[in-house]
Amino acid sequence: MAERLRVAVLGGGRSSEHDISLRSAASVAGALDPARFDVVSITIDRSGVWTTPDGVTMSVTPGKGGPLDCDVVIPVLHGPFGEDGTVQGLLEMLGVPYVGPGVLGASLTMDKDRCKAVLRDAGIDVARQVLVGLGSDRSVVQAQVASELGFPVFVKPARLGSSVGISRVEAAAGLDAALDLALAHDDKVLVEELLVGREVESGVLGLVPNLEVSVVGEIQFDADWYDFEAKYAPGGSTLVAPADLPDDVSDRLRAIAAHAFTVCDCHGMARIDFFYTDSGRLVLNEINAIPGFTATSYYARLFEASGIGYAELLERLIGLAQERFAAEATLRR
Repeated sequence: MAERLRVAVLGGGRSSEHDISLRSAASVAGALDPARFDVVSITIDRSGVWTTPDGVTMSVTPGKGGPLDCDVVIPVLHGPFGEDGTVQGLLEMLGVPYVGPGVLGASLTMDKDRCKAVLRDAGIDVARQVLVGLGSDRSVVQAQVASELGFPVFVKPARLGSSVGISRVEAAAGLDAALDLALAHDDKVLVEELLVGREVESGVLGLVPNLEVSVVGEIQFDADWYDFEAKYAPGGSTLVAPADLPDDVSDRLRAIAAHAFTVCDCHGMARIDFFYTDSGRLVLNEINAIPGFTATSYYARLFEASGIGYAELLERLIGLAQERFAAEATLRR
């Protein structure tokens, strides 16, 4: 009988997406076949302390016999201190294979402003924006938003997910309050043009250049916009996969998704979200390099609709992590 792979699943974290991460991590750990995988679940609490399932605080070292003396780590972490390249850098230093993006891909896709700059350079359509910082002159911001974007607009933290800190602003009078909310979460904020259209997305699996792109799905919800409640409340949204789109639109979206995955230095997995407007624009909204990962999360469901079940998807991702680690080990540093 083949020796089981030891897999460490990281969940929780210091960000406002802590609880969402715990759900994903528990689902991942529970889906791995115990005959093939020796799973250890590690929780990072809101203060940053790492603990094992028996409640023992762990030392984050690769010491023999320790929790991170493993074959692969699956960091199922969302938001800052997990999805932004910080944990990925730690795992690189420890010399441990891990699932998902590396340091650059994680930090780039986490920063909506910098990511959009890279995507624009690659010829990919993204929303117009005004960038706002803590010290920005609000009167200048108001004038710039009115002249360059008009209202309504969306205001969002540049480096956060799950619609936390995001506001839809209908008129200039509401802009300051929305900026205050977003700046409470991040010192860099985007004010983006309103895009009216269908919310469609696709998942990417693999290592460049060997990528599999899922069918296209459409998110449907009964709300003014796809906010936190629509994302996470029971029945708040549904996914239709495959989406009812012309074949040429689906093919174009999937090609753009693969291109975006490549230019943003992603590895293993990503869910890539778009707006499809009435005028036929496919506007890339966001790259989620560590998407939600319960069995009912949309990344998993997109691949289920493409013929790859949840357990197989996880096993494929573990194999990709090992493959990337082995390839990088041959490089002369």
